[in-house]
Amino acid sequence: MSQQDEYTPPKVWRWDAESGGRFANINRPIAGATHDKELPVGKHPHQLYSLATPNGVKVTVMFEELLDKGHSDAEYDAWLIKIGDGDQFGSGFVEANPNSKIPALMDHSTETPTRVFESGSILLYLAEKFGEFLPKDHAKRTEALNWLFWQMGSAPYLGGGFGHFYAYAPFKMEYPINRFTMEVKRQLDVLDRRLADNEYLGGADYTIADMAVWPWYGALVKGLVYDAGEFIEAHTYTNVLRWTDQIGARPAVKRGRMVNRVMGDPASQLHERHDASDFETKTQDKIGEAAD
Repeated sequence: MSQQDEYTPPKVWRWDAESGGRFANINRPIAGATHDKELPVGKHPHQLYSLATPNGVKVTVMFEELLDKGHSDAEYDAWLIKIGDGDQFGSGFVEANPNSKIPALMDHSTETPTRVFESGSILLYLAEKFGEFLPKDHAKRTEALNWLFWQMGSAPYLGGGFGHFYAYAPFKMEYPINRFTMEVKRQLDVLDRRLADNEYLGGADYTIADMAVWPWYGALVKGLVYDAGEFIEAHTYTNVLRWTDQIGARPAVKRGRMVNRVMGDPASQLHERHDASDFETKTQDKIGEAAD
């Protein structure tokens, strides 16, 4: 390992300059709103404010899966929150999530609207509300929750650790890239060993644990985040790849991945979702463009 310029931390850290790299313009060491802006409210009981990052995809997939199960009362409006523009610091969003992170959910079906924030909490809330994608059997439920909370604890090393230093930092630094690559590969090995003997993370059943892990680690091994597939030797995690393709083929997952997406192929983007027919309109638009 080459010697890096040594940094001596000051006695008291002060925020006196942007740190550089992608998203530096929205990073700050304090919480709270930066401007007044109410959140829009649509016609459905569930109002989701999000962006199709891996954390956002978890929840839109869950809603689409619930609708495919026949839960018409799981209908939802999905409003686009542009985090690069600082929408998450509007006063309305901060009321829904004081942590100013997407996704945030407001459930208007309760007597007083219920706010739910943190993607894992939203998945668990919806699973319990509708009685789906979380086993009733105590042991099976516990195993699914083990993997749900595994994702909560592990993904920051993938996103804020590996993803930041490998893809977004203002310059490449050997030590943090090596450190977080080692951890991410260890995590992939954990998943691969689990999926060698189990169809899904919780066991035989598809659960919210799969919905939580797939948008992060499935995207990673398919080269859809950080452009790091070759770097981490993604092809060696054959069980993770099998599981990734199996989940990605689900119709609800395909739809959920489109919602609030603003990057990639325009045909894969549905910036806002207010009705199931929005997907049909998107398909018709695509057919029309091909005909032109």
